Amino acid sequence: MPPGPKGSLLLGNLREIREDPLEFLLRARDAYGDIVCVRIAHLPVYLLNHPDHIESVLLTHQGRFVKGRTLDRARRLFGNGLLTSDGEFHASQRRQILPGFHRTRLTAYGHAMASVAEAHRERWCSGQEIDIANAMGRLTLAIAGRALFDAELEALAPDLEEAQAAGIGRLEMTLLPFAWVWDRLPLPRVRNFRAARGRIDRTLYGLIDARRRDGTGHGDLLSQWLEAGSGRMTDTQIRDEMMTLLLGGYETTANTLAWTWLLLAQHPDVEARLHAEIDSALGSRIGNGDDIARLPFTRMVVAESMRLYPPAWLIGRVSVDDHDVAGYRLRAGSLVIVSPWTVQRDARYFRDPEAFDPDRWAPEQQNGRPRFSYFPFGGGARGCIGEPFALMESVLVLASLAQRWKFRLVGAPPKIDPSITLRPNGGLRVRVEARS
Repeated sequence: MPPGPKGSLLLGNLREIREDPLEFLLRARDAYGDIVCVRIAHLPVYLLNHPDHIESVLLTHQGRFVKGRTLDRARRLFGNGLLTSDGEFHASQRRQILPGFHRTRLTAYGHAMASVAEAHRERWCSGQEIDIANAMGRLTLAIAGRALFDAELEALAPDLEEAQAAGIGRLEMTLLPFAWVWDRLPLPRVRNFRAARGRIDRTLYGLIDARRRDGTGHGDLLSQWLEAGSGRMTDTQIRDEMMTLLLGGYETTANTLAWTWLLLAQHPDVEARLHAEIDSALGSRIGNGDDIARLPFTRMVVAESMRLYPPAWLIGRVSVDDHDVAGYRLRAGSLVIVSPWTVQRDARYFRDPEAFDPDRWAPEQQNGRPRFSYFPFGGGARGCIGEPFALMESVLVLASLAQRWKFRLVGAPPKIDPSITLRPNGGLRVRVEARS
């Protein structure tokens, strides 16, 4: 067995994981190296910390692995969409959805992103205090609804947050073999989840039904799916993919933007360079997809924010065949986890890894880094299909809001809540200030 922390006889390392999973992963990496065996109750879990080993699991030998127990639990909310499906069904769904993220489509999405961001920035006034994490969630949900489904879905935000918090839970709950028992008990969190999911389903199925009765194409993903020929999806499949893209398109990007505003508030020199680039590239006009190439430093700021705060901070796989890693044989059925949080904070690949330094994403500095030393969107056939959408959205929203406002932290920086994504615990309070 690979080395790892012993933990207790009954609970394994569960107590340390519950206390601070992010710090536990870093300690395990530093103490035991590139492959670590930890235990959650009786379940052995293999943590891989080297880019080559991660590439082997996510890309080179991806056929030997399926999605793990973490995403089994997520099916209660997402259904059997791209995030949670496997095998030929996953490949088929990916083929149907991929054209919606073609480069030609991204240009149209860019206009929607910028116009929604411009409308949202008019809601604030100088001196106002807001929860910027909550505001980014509302904004990115509005963008996902408008760009992908030509619908106003911002009002779904409270239900999506409630369903995700109550339905998926924390890391250890998703891994425990008896977690399904809790879902059958008459607990308040179970009732809250079912109620929130019911409201979401009524909205999404209602939108599907209305669009079908409307009969006119809107040029969006929903129209594309409804107009498909022999391979068209059922309403249940459409609902599952809508849920996957909505949560994937708003939750992760909202967190990236929230952490980016925090980092900019803490580093005024970087903020000043960002403002200078935006002023030079855009002036006072609204940006669009064609402007991404004119905003290289803005893209570097986003990349560095995602290095320090990767939204998908933990990725799990289960082996279906034996797999050799660093001289150890992982038997079929082994649970393997890889963490952008640990690898992207490794001094072997990023000098002074805790520092916020967008310049490390200059082309000359990226040369020579292993491919999977940075993988905030996963990798391989199961990598995030919306990566170009999310990156364009992050850059355009950042540029649009920073044209008019800067944000100053109110109180102490929030702690990190490592749920299914990395969130600011309790939100992120800032004071809105007009740029001179």
